[in-house]
Amino acid sequence: MKQGSAQALTNDKTKVQPEAQTKDQANLENVALTIDGQSISVPAGTTVLAAARQLGIDIPTLCHDPELTNPGSCRLCVVEIEVPTAGGMMKMRNLPPSCVTAVSPGMVVRTRTETVVQARRTVLELLLANHPKDCLRCERAGSCRLQAYAYEYGADFPVAGSALDGERRRDPVDDSNPFIRRDMNKCVLCGKCVRVCAEIQGRHVLDYAHRGFATTVAPAFEKPLGDSDCVFCGSCVALCPTGALTEKTKAGKGRPWDVRRKVRTTCPYCGTGCNFDLEVIRRPIAGEPEEVIGVASAVDAPVNGRHLCVKGRFGLSFIHHPERLRRPLVKKEGRFVETSWEEALNVVAERFQAIQSDCGGDAFGVLASAKATNEENYLINRFARGVLGTNNIDHCARLCHASTVAGLAAAFGSGAMTNPIADIAKSDFLLVIGSNTTESHPVLAQKLLQAIGRGTPCVVIDPRKTELAAAATEHLAIRPGGDLALLNALAHVIIAEGLQDRRFIEERTEGFEELQAAVVACSPEWAASLTGIAPEVIRETARRYARAERASIFYTMGITQKRTGTHNVMAIANLALLTGHIGKEGSGVNPLRGQNNVQGACDMGALPNVFPGYQPVGDAAVRAKFAADWGLDTAELPAKAGLTVGEMLEAALVGELKAMLIVGENPVLSDPDSAHVVEALQRLDFLVAVDIFLSETAQLADVVLPACSFAEKEGTFTNTERRVQRVRQAIDPVGQSRPDWRIVVDLAAALGRPFDLADPAAVMAEIARLTPSYAGISHDRLDREGGLCWPCPATDHPGTPRLHVERFTRGKGRFHAVHYLPPAEAPDEEYPLVLSTGRRLFHYHTGTMSRRTELEAIYPEEHLEMHPDNAAHLGLTDGDWVRLSTRRGAISLPVRLTEGIIAGTVFTSFHFSEAAVNALTNSAVDPVAKIPELKVCACSVEIVDPPSGYLPPVGKRVLV
Repeated sequence: MKQGSAQALTNDKTKVQPEAQTKDQANLENVALTIDGQSISVPAGTTVLAAARQLGIDIPTLCHDPELTNPGSCRLCVVEIEVPTAGGMMKMRNLPPSCVTAVSPGMVVRTRTETVVQARRTVLELLLANHPKDCLRCERAGSCRLQAYAYEYGADFPVAGSALDGERRRDPVDDSNPFIRRDMNKCVLCGKCVRVCAEIQGRHVLDYAHRGFATTVAPAFEKPLGDSDCVFCGSCVALCPTGALTEKTKAGKGRPWDVRRKVRTTCPYCGTGCNFDLEVIRRPIAGEPEEVIGVASAVDAPVNGRHLCVKGRFGLSFIHHPERLRRPLVKKEGRFVETSWEEALNVVAERFQAIQSDCGGDAFGVLASAKATNEENYLINRFARGVLGTNNIDHCARLCHASTVAGLAAAFGSGAMTNPIADIAKSDFLLVIGSNTTESHPVLAQKLLQAIGRGTPCVVIDPRKTELAAAATEHLAIRPGGDLALLNALAHVIIAEGLQDRRFIEERTEGFEELQAAVVACSPEWAASLTGIAPEVIRETARRYARAERASIFYTMGITQKRTGTHNVMAIANLALLTGHIGKEGSGVNPLRGQNNVQGACDMGALPNVFPGYQPVGDAAVRAKFAADWGLDTAELPAKAGLTVGEMLEAALVGELKAMLIVGENPVLSDPDSAHVVEALQRLDFLVAVDIFLSETAQLADVVLPACSFAEKEGTFTNTERRVQRVRQAIDPVGQSRPDWRIVVDLAAALGRPFDLADPAAVMAEIARLTPSYAGISHDRLDREGGLCWPCPATDHPGTPRLHVERFTRGKGRFHAVHYLPPAEAPDEEYPLVLSTGRRLFHYHTGTMSRRTELEAIYPEEHLEMHPDNAAHLGLTDGDWVRLSTRRGAISLPVRLTEGIIAGTVFTSFHFSEAAVNALTNSAVDPVAKIPELKVCACSVEIVDPPSGYLPPVGKRVLV
């Protein structure tokens, strides 16, 4: 039966473009036709399948997907079609597949005739002829499209020994990774996995192998998936119509019919803002709590559609991890003791009141959280200012995009991403600098890779040859610390060659002469010695950017985590102002926010100098507004800007800061010179930590209050494009944990300053009342309409996807003359190399969440990237253990040799406490934004023996 199966039908190579690309055909003439007696007019080029779906007519498909090209191979979507001939007669076409057949004038389509139904039944029976007979045990039972269509069309497995009873495959099941189980015996060769990997992800990990009955889908050289270049985004699983691809993380936790509900929410990892549905089950054991078993793709998710990264799809099991904090902890005689909420809150209130009485409000420091919701960060801001009486409030934006907030605010009047993610598809030129986008923002990187695949020129500027750099039109391997020299040289070329947009400069900017004078000496030849980039390459990059009709700049912490971070950002803004690539679609300056709600935490006033909405604490009218709403006297709100997180730690070291409240932050691992951080926290009289796990920072606390994860609370996150989106509670709080918003409300009440707020929706109403950019946003509206991009000043305002369209927030855009300054530390004889840090795809931030999931199995330890030339000089080979040292300390870890990093530099991440690289990084700061120079410091490397009993992890992924 090898040649009789429906697998033989996959040889048809007819293809059309994705359905999504055939809808936007407004300039084409419409075509009128009839489908099942219903008349419809659609643009020429529309497929019969797409036209039928517009009428609500269901046609079965296995190989078709609206986002992908169509092979028309499964033939399940066949229909009867009659078309008019020149003589006026109707001519019958022989059951063509509707997914690749374009409409034509006067066409008559019938989708459910007996002939059509019988043809579909035959196709299904041919597929079943070779399919395993294990439906009762299959993980996809209940959600398998082949199973559903077999039921609908009355198809069944052929009788044993009959003419249709075909040979079954006996391929081994691929269980080589923690996430995806591949059973190619159940594959119907629809090809969706191959196409989504190539066309959406841009990675081409899967393809067809062999011919005829032996045809299968496999990675290159038929390697196991765990040994391939797969990044485990899971899009292939989401699109697979059968049990050929299933999620191992859900195996044994429940069948599709066990899912009690799906709850739409927003991802808790990076700032891209992906939506998905949490799948919630309750086990049949009486009294057992509900459980989140995984996620389901959300077709209508505004940012990501059905597509996620490995963390969003497979990295959520931390929700139910046994190490979750379930009860409050109070440290007694140096050891934590579980206690009641009443006792824990009383201990905090008593100590806080005593410190406040003795030392005043400025003896406190508060760290808010980029992991917490907008509502929670707003309340933390209100608690710090209105209850404790201090502006000493900050959060991790100080370590990532504080320089963006300062630099873009000075240039444009707003320190946020100017354009929506969707504008990537509308750009004519992409400039990515200091951003490892494919690992830090994987779903957003899909959009960049898709644009590159369509032919959009892209230049990536990075010391490492990241995946995006390898795919780009041009990779400029810049020396660490050379960013400002390069940016000024680009401005020099644009002005020197007359490529600037003179009309835009004249009408919408100020300070051009100041910039012109500042960059006159910044020639490409001057910059070449500082950047390592050839002068002609610099010139060509400037020309490409300036001459493009619509050009976009994307950057992250490779730009901001420098002592010149604010000036780097201003230099990027200069380029956009010079060329007019701002305030229009497909353009803009786009800082990619790191954590899920770091944008929202800034918006909500988790900064020492501003109230929510970036309203200055020094403005008396602003203080009066907030004081009146909070039931305070204006004098009770301090007017002086508070301390940044680095300044708080310095104040703690000298005894000026007595107590801290740290909510969801882990500065022991995330801040520079972490030994210094530990010493500062230990000098405090009293430390309170609010977290979901006993992090390295929480271990130093006097009281630890157990918080809820994102799956256990209501609220909103604001993503990198300023899109405010809902977070919805899927399960009850784990143990006795409480959401951060309630913890803050309880603390305020315990301190005698109760907040009259019943739930997060009421908090958002207060935010809208006091924050002009959020004035039109409410939970009810977000539930009805989906996400809204601020500024959204009124309830009938649609939101603002693009900033600065007609005027800049500050009026006119401001050029800034910024001058090159070398890094705070330069290599020398003792420390001859440059250390840079960053992120890895399979983990996030300090690993608090990601290292308590299946992600840990595939990336269980960190390594140090080094160029082979440097390794040869030191006598190192791949996998050797080394001691990495700076002027602040040393750590040990294995080395990984790669030509993807420039000689003279080394790189590692800050996710692993066992290799806590931030014990080594430099705490020198940008004088404007006070952001530390985490990306550049001098270091040395020497070989050491591995730890006693060390064995290299099996299956470790290395993406270099």
